[in-house]
Amino acid sequence: MSILVPSKLLTAFLPPVTAFRPVEGRKYTLKYSDSTGQLFLTIGSNYDGGTNQSFRDEVLAEWVHRMGEYSLVGRVHVSGDEFDKNYAKIRYAIFQKDINLALQAMVYGDQAFYTNFPWLLDAPIYIRFESVFPEFNQVLYYGTPRQFMASRSIKETIQ
Repeated sequence: MSILVPSKLLTAFLPPVTAFRPVEGRKYTLKYSDSTGQLFLTIGSNYDGGTNQSFRDEVLAEWVHRMGEYSLVGRVHVSGDEFDKNYAKIRYAIFQKDINLALQAMVYGDQAFYTNFPWLLDAPIYIRFESVFPEFNQVLYYGTPRQFMASRSIKETIQ
């Protein structure tokens, strides 16, 4: 799935987090159902730890304040000791392919938040690919929320 279909994105807020507050401690959990093609975005002060076997691995992100600036910092689990190097390489390639869609869903699903904090539209986004294999264990820059908000890969049709 590489095009965000808004009707396939379900967003839930876990209190005390709302569509408008807070920035500090705001965490995102994005899960994808292979069986339905739905994206499930949970926004809360903790990551959504609920598990369901129909989901593949989630993308986690949170707003981090360092040295007077905010960044959206995310992570994906590529491999630990549970996968061999070849399988880790496949997982890494899949995450590389799907991370833009995941970030687009996070930004699109939380767009009301940016009306109160418009300066966060220009905050950097970093994703950590976590792996026991050094070639897959890296932090990469993915632009800003503004770039994902303005993305042309959102399918604006009613389904």
